[in-house]
Amino acid sequence: MATPDNGDSGTTGFDVLVLGAGSGGYACALRAAQLGLRVGLVEKGPLGGTCLHVGCIPTKALLHAAEVADSARESAQFGVRATFDGIDMAAVNSYKDGVVGRLFKGLSGLIASRGITVIEGEGRMTGPREVTVGGSTYSGRHLVLASGSYSRTLPGLEIDGERVITSEQALRLDRVPTSVVVLGGGVIGVEFASVWRSFGADVTIVEALPRLVAAEDAASSKALERAFRKRGIAFRTGTAFQSVKTTDTGVAVTVKGGDVIEAELLLVAVGRGPSTDGLGYAEQGVAMERGFVLADERCRTNLDGVYAVGDIVPGLQLAHRGFAQGIFVAEDIAGLDPRPIDEAGIPRVTYSHPELASVGLTEDDAAATYGADAIETLTYDLGGNGRSQILKTQGFVKLVRRTDGPVVGIHLAGDRVGELIGEAQLIYGWEGYPEDVAPLVHAHPTQNEALGEAHLALAGKPLHAHS
Repeated sequence: MATPDNGDSGTTGFDVLVLGAGSGGYACALRAAQLGLRVGLVEKGPLGGTCLHVGCIPTKALLHAAEVADSARESAQFGVRATFDGIDMAAVNSYKDGVVGRLFKGLSGLIASRGITVIEGEGRMTGPREVTVGGSTYSGRHLVLASGSYSRTLPGLEIDGERVITSEQALRLDRVPTSVVVLGGGVIGVEFASVWRSFGADVTIVEALPRLVAAEDAASSKALERAFRKRGIAFRTGTAFQSVKTTDTGVAVTVKGGDVIEAELLLVAVGRGPSTDGLGYAEQGVAMERGFVLADERCRTNLDGVYAVGDIVPGLQLAHRGFAQGIFVAEDIAGLDPRPIDEAGIPRVTYSHPELASVGLTEDDAAATYGADAIETLTYDLGGNGRSQILKTQGFVKLVRRTDGPVVGIHLAGDRVGELIGEAQLIYGWEGYPEDVAPLVHAHPTQNEALGEAHLALAGKPLHAHS
């Protein structure tokens, strides 16, 4: 069983040396070890990185607690008598931390069982395929850079950790704020806005772009904005942040035009930046741009034997992208010649209430790629789906296809639709035609039926949909 290496000096060689044990790094380490390679894994913090400890897992735990709160508050519509007495943040945090703790314990055991050498401490690239940790230097026939990301801020905007906070600090709050301004209407911003509104806070989102979750299809943005209005979540799109001042009761946020929004807290959710500063990458000749490590479709940097995966590589900053890249690199090093990852085929989910999920191209991107006259779209309303009616959720399945060709984009809105993205990914990945999907039998009553119904309609034989 592997034990952490805390040596003071000397050089230790590996087949694969991984700098960073987040989603991309540990996936690479696990797969490489499985393939019989000797692996060293350098990590300054707990194994699992941002996703496990201050990202995907704890935020989704909060979102589930928010869903439970909404269910209690709205139980009468289902004929269930219940009362909502409030949020016990200590108990919520205990539940959240328990989920993280169990997964961390499982990951640690898995890494140890694979014989991976865990090197604890802050690593720095000090040679072409060399990392120094403290007084020890480690080398690898191949070096994989996987140092992850951090919460960005804006020039002149100081994070004080009390009134002006990041998502990491938001996860540690011991109370429900009475009011919050969320700076940024991307995935992180709308998820926290959704949680806090369910917990009872007044929330205002400030977003400089014209719509919320602007990377998604325009129809998905409109659906989320409509739902947020009904929930009482205020948002100001096309509105740039100017400044923030602390007050006796919280913060006063000034936006473009001079309007001032007061709240107890300001959450800065303007995206994540690559954690590469001070790690020696540029000094060792790694090609970089705006702090990101440049890599080709096979995750190779400009240096022989040096790869980069995860959030430090330009593109979607998603844990499952990092997983996939890490596995790809391990298999590439082992000589298995894996197929490069199609970035458009990586599924995307926003876990707000309601959820958004998508894979492939938006309608605008498809039109730009193939021409507006060479694509077709179809939207199937979840109002015709029995399971969605039972759940009392609204939304849609939107399909984008090349005319007389395969489906190139699938976009979903509605509670729990993130669980449908698996089949959607297969349809996109296997270049399925609506006529290929239409004959597949989907269980009734499920939300999954909505995918089948949408493809039936696009194949020219709508059932529970208007032609």
